[in-house]
Amino acid sequence: MEAIRKQAYKFRDQVARQQQAVFKQFGGAAYGNPDNVFADSAAYQQHQKLEKLYISTRAAKHFQRDIVRGVEGYMITGSKQFDIGNKLSEDSRKYGAENTCTSGNTLSKASLCHARARAQMENERANLSRALGTQVAEPLRAMVMGAPLEDARHLAQRYDRVRQEAEAQAIEVSKRQIKVRESAAGGDYISKLEAAEAKLQELKSNMAVLGKEAVAAMTAVEAQQQRLTLQRLIAMVELERTYHQKILQILEQLEKEMLLERQRIEASPSPAAENYMPPPPSYEEASGIFVDSTSDASTENVEFFLAEAIQSYLAETEVELNLSAGDYVVVRKISNNGWAEGECKGKAGWFPFAYIERRERVLASKVVPNL
Repeated sequence: MEAIRKQAYKFRDQVARQQQAVFKQFGGAAYGNPDNVFADSAAYQQHQKLEKLYISTRAAKHFQRDIVRGVEGYMITGSKQFDIGNKLSEDSRKYGAENTCTSGNTLSKASLCHARARAQMENERANLSRALGTQVAEPLRAMVMGAPLEDARHLAQRYDRVRQEAEAQAIEVSKRQIKVRESAAGGDYISKLEAAEAKLQELKSNMAVLGKEAVAAMTAVEAQQQRLTLQRLIAMVELERTYHQKILQILEQLEKEMLLERQRIEASPSPAAENYMPPPPSYEEASGIFVDSTSDASTENVEFFLAEAIQSYLAETEVELNLSAGDYVVVRKISNNGWAEGECKGKAGWFPFAYIERRERVLASKVVPNL
């Protein structure tokens, strides 16, 4: 409906301009002179200011609408990204919780860290989307559709209609003035001319009043548009800056956690490295019964502690102990050449110290009693 009304006003303006052009062509300067509809120069300046205000507020209204559409588009896109991010977070969490890798749980820990960080980032994205809607889109949409702007534009349109009527009446007055000059000064022509001039004066007066009201209303709307739009732009920038700062903090923390896990992987002994490990000390050496002066291996009796095997180990000699990932071991001795001695599932022996991690608490069901 608004578009149809604007088109009608535009068409009427075109007809009025064409009519004035015809009058100017065939009637000379006496017809269609725009100065005839303004009481003085102040009224003409007021008319020019109103035209500029109308153009300014229309451009600001379109800009506000563009911002609202941009924010709405961002929210729609953000909703899709939110769903994708949450799916990725859930997949990472599921792998971390259900990992069945036999060589360690480093990747599962990293995936759990990633799942947690991804969930935090998607939560921040959702918060940003809601904030943009409530703090940016809604206030601007309310102003675009609000009564102050519509009332001011209606006043301007009423002023424009009265101005067009005044222009038509000015042309009518000019025609009657010509008839009075070209014919005998009859009373009927003079009375009609006086009536036309009185009507023109009334239209000029109404136009001046409406012009002042329209200028005041449009000036207030323009100031409000400029102030509110700038405030909402600043709010949008601050919201996005805060969002990206939080995302950066989350990513930095995630990077630290994942780099630690990568260092654990790199520090873990590989199958090739196992071949170069020195053999475990004998029980005689470990007990101090016999020490070979050519060997730099020594053992240290430590307070017994529980440890969990983080990867499997296959014994190669009789003094070594088979381990499976997840086994719990009572560690009794540690050598300085990378071996530890302990008991697991009723058997004792040596195993690489790097294959275990100390545990403070262990479920009773995980520890097999020594029979």
